[in-house]
Amino acid sequence: MNFNTLAKKLFIWRAKKISDKNFMLIMAIVVGIAVGLAAVIMKNSVHFVRQVAIFIINRYSFSYIYIFFPAIGIALTILFVNLFIKKKLGHGIPMVLYYMSKKGGKIEKHNMFSRIIASSLTVGFGGSVGLEGPIVATGSAIGSNIGQFFRLNYRHLILLIGCGSTGAIAAIFKAPIAAIVFTLEVIMLDLTMGSLMPLLLSSISAALTSYLFLGQNYVYHLAKIDPFILKDVPLYILLGIVAGLLSTYFSKLYLWQAKKYDKLKRKRSKFIVGAIILGVLVFLFPSLYGEGYEAVNQALHGDISYIFEGTFYSEWQSFIGITLIVTLILFTKIFATGATFGAGGTGGIFAPSLFIGANLGFLFAHIANSIKLKISYENFALVGMAGLIAGIIHAPLTAIFLIAEITGGYKLFIPLMIVATISYFVAKLFMHKSVYTILLAERGQLLTHNADSNMLTLMKTESLIETNFLTINEDAKLQDLTKVISRSSRAVYVVVDSENYFKGLIWLDHVKHLMFKTELYESVNVRDLMDIPKHTVNTNMKVKEIAELFENSNYFNLPVVDEGKYIGFVSRAKVFTTYRQMLKKFSHEE
Repeated sequence: MNFNTLAKKLFIWRAKKISDKNFMLIMAIVVGIAVGLAAVIMKNSVHFVRQVAIFIINRYSFSYIYIFFPAIGIALTILFVNLFIKKKLGHGIPMVLYYMSKKGGKIEKHNMFSRIIASSLTVGFGGSVGLEGPIVATGSAIGSNIGQFFRLNYRHLILLIGCGSTGAIAAIFKAPIAAIVFTLEVIMLDLTMGSLMPLLLSSISAALTSYLFLGQNYVYHLAKIDPFILKDVPLYILLGIVAGLLSTYFSKLYLWQAKKYDKLKRKRSKFIVGAIILGVLVFLFPSLYGEGYEAVNQALHGDISYIFEGTFYSEWQSFIGITLIVTLILFTKIFATGATFGAGGTGGIFAPSLFIGANLGFLFAHIANSIKLKISYENFALVGMAGLIAGIIHAPLTAIFLIAEITGGYKLFIPLMIVATISYFVAKLFMHKSVYTILLAERGQLLTHNADSNMLTLMKTESLIETNFLTINEDAKLQDLTKVISRSSRAVYVVVDSENYFKGLIWLDHVKHLMFKTELYESVNVRDLMDIPKHTVNTNMKVKEIAELFENSNYFNLPVVDEGKYIGFVSRAKVFTTYRQMLKKFSHEE
């Protein structure tokens, strides 16, 4: 018995014996365990690569060789991608959102493993990025491909992608609650009872898998958390405002750098520029090396020794020296992250956000304590992390629950809520979309919680084009037009030239009074009867734009014209009939 026959029998047995609802619950657990194992492999791979780098430094006593390691890791990443994947990996979470909106949720198979290897090389050798984006992309790809194997429909496929992303965050951060919130806020999966239970099961199974192999310790462990003091509320509000402004700086500079690196057409040029910038920054500020796990932990304990270790300014540990260096680190971390991505590295922006947030909170407490306000370094570093996550990825609930879960900071829910909420609203004033979604939104490729917008995003202009409208040459006479009218079931006729370039339209209502005036058949030209419409559409237009044209005009049909040539028509009835069919299909709740 071959594999295809066995698979076919399995599908038939499943359809007869297991309902769709129960099958999705089983699949959620399977996806959760698989993604949990992927997170464990990724974590261990990064640890192994990092240990190799440390061994080389210690073995050969090369005190400054580490500044070249990020470039080595990125070079190996590029080599792996070019030799084995032969496709651009792109950024993890935007990739997931794109495949959900424009590819029917069918993520390519290589994404189940490619980012594990690529990010292990990039981060393990000191690239200034994190693992969260790659593991979310990996988890989503695992969910998608399991769904594709079982030939699930779009709605179930998207749910398994959601389960994959949930399991990824639950496993990598050991934060099962934040993982569900992340999927609802960032991946923008709608919360219904049909989706909640699979997400819960995926999150639990992924977290348990992570606990089994990686232990149950917090990602960032705090020996003590000072109690929340009501008089500190104004300071938390101020920290939230500063975090929102810094998040805006991070986001805008991140996008600016991405565009600048994109303008460098040759990959070699991108690598050289990015590697040089990253190497110089790591030399000046060694704390920018790697994802910053140790640096964040030390900041959470009020210890700034990591900032000065192995630097030429190690003696500058005065108030002014600490303030200056930490401020420079805050503003240069994004350049290190952008250089890592620009040079060809693979990673995520969660870890840089946490790094900047912890250092911002520490700096805030450092300045406040210098003027005798006596606030907790630990508390403000912790809530600073929530502020940057909320502001950069526009996900305040994810920020609140994530920081509480990864640090054990449940006592600080009120400060976390204050800082995350204010940071989010401040950042939202300057950027309506997050760094994950802004480019997709500009291209009309983003699914949101708005069902109307989602259905229009999923619809493709090409599928709406009708071609049963008859054409007539602009040089024809009224007699020729009457023959076309007699053969047509439509009330509008397309005027074109000999090369099918669109010239205008003729409406039956406008010419029917001439049809029986045979004396005019040879003297009236078609070009004299046609109207030039105010609006045409093309195949590159988004369906949402076409729907808005119909909404704001009296047109029932709009001609489709590409580079001047007539293609067909899109009708108001076709757009809204297809919309209703898709809404009914995808919003059905089990």
